[in-house]
Amino acid sequence: MTSLESLPVAVIGAGPVGLAAAAHLIQRGLPVKVYEAGDTVAANVRDWGHVHLFSPWEYNTDAAARALLQSHGWQEPPGKAMPTGSDLYEAYLKPLAETPEMAAVIETDAKVTAITRQGADKVLSKGRETKPFILAVSKGDGTIRRDLARAVIDASGTWTAQNPLGAGGILAEGEAENADRIAYGIPDVLGRDRAAYEGKAILVVGAGHSAANVLIDLAKLAERNPGTSIVWVTRGANLMRVYGGGRADQLPARGELGSKLKVLVNSGWVTLVAGFSVTRVRTVGDQVALEGETADGVREVGPVDRIVVTTGQRPDLNLTRELRLDLDPWLESSKALGPLIDPNLHSCGSVPPHGHRELAHPEPGFYTVGIKSYGRAPTFLMLTGYEQVRSVVAAIADDLAAADDIHLVLPETGVCSTNLAPSVAAASSGCGGPAPVDVDACCVTDAVAKADGKDGCGCGSADVPGRKASEKVAEPAGCC
Repeated sequence: MTSLESLPVAVIGAGPVGLAAAAHLIQRGLPVKVYEAGDTVAANVRDWGHVHLFSPWEYNTDAAARALLQSHGWQEPPGKAMPTGSDLYEAYLKPLAETPEMAAVIETDAKVTAITRQGADKVLSKGRETKPFILAVSKGDGTIRRDLARAVIDASGTWTAQNPLGAGGILAEGEAENADRIAYGIPDVLGRDRAAYEGKAILVVGAGHSAANVLIDLAKLAERNPGTSIVWVTRGANLMRVYGGGRADQLPARGELGSKLKVLVNSGWVTLVAGFSVTRVRTVGDQVALEGETADGVREVGPVDRIVVTTGQRPDLNLTRELRLDLDPWLESSKALGPLIDPNLHSCGSVPPHGHRELAHPEPGFYTVGIKSYGRAPTFLMLTGYEQVRSVVAAIADDLAAADDIHLVLPETGVCSTNLAPSVAAASSGCGGPAPVDVDACCVTDAVAKADGKDGCGCGSADVPGRKASEKVAEPAGCC
């Protein structure tokens, strides 16, 4: 048996939170080994590289990682600027991984498929805490090896475990058979995936920030090609969380995301079907339609050319099947976090300070961090993950004073009630109808222009998506 003290701490996942954990371990002089399943670090971030984060740089870098980078001459990006996923990778994560200290401990193309204890399955209790962890590591060439670790920090995330289309959490009938017409996550509809969406009838399912990003990009595509039509399907009828708190959101870009989406719905550019629980995907010629349950019975939506599923992600629990975990029974988050982040109860986007004690499990030395610690709950910010790993690493280093000295203040969304009725009515006349009440605009057209970064208004002008300059409309008095 190998002594625990001589072994490294294993970090699973070389995304932002995993690399931050490694930086803190290096800073404390603890041996570490980072395992990344992708060909490069931050492979999942690169997959959504086209997406703008709604949090600025100051929320997206970790203190220990910054210190390590700065020791090698790194220049920090402006704190208030909003990076894309690609910016985050190119300007921060890639340089961090290339520092000599980090490069020496990171292994890419190394997928951890299972974790257990040396000589002990899940059932054995006696002396369990004295036995090293064993990680089954799968390589791209098909070989599998077993590595030992003194502790494990699981920062593998949830991006590769997208939730299905079916409202019940399992594949809808016909979902697998129509996989070639379905995309999951946030496709790059304005870039690499454009050909699959331009000029097509597209249906988006989901009611989170991922759905908002896809819908807004599709609207931009429709502006350039009026043949593109957009239907948005949500299981719930209350869209307050995705519409957000507008100017009350402490992250302005997050508030603008929801406000912009509301404008697109109210102006009719996006057709909303709310309160629709998907049960079946049906082939209709070269297209597909969705069947689902509504308050009025079974209904069909479509047919459309393509479906985008943005219904969130879930943690991969197969990885830890032989470990003793304590999970929230419905979120599959760390159990102590469940009541604090349950979307059935909370929508403010904030969570009380938490660290190693809330992230630990009955399995000594094992911690779940990052978005995976939230399980199926939304609203995770990288800032949360950075404070999590700072506390966890301090605990592994037996510095309990630092581990328990937790400071976490998150920017609230400005939406702290799930009982407010959504506004789903489409606008109808003049400049597109009245602007949403929480938007500083005189009409829908003015709101759309401002949401697109223009000076505003544009009523009857080419600034209006899909409208030619010659297509003037009667403008209400005082509008535009």
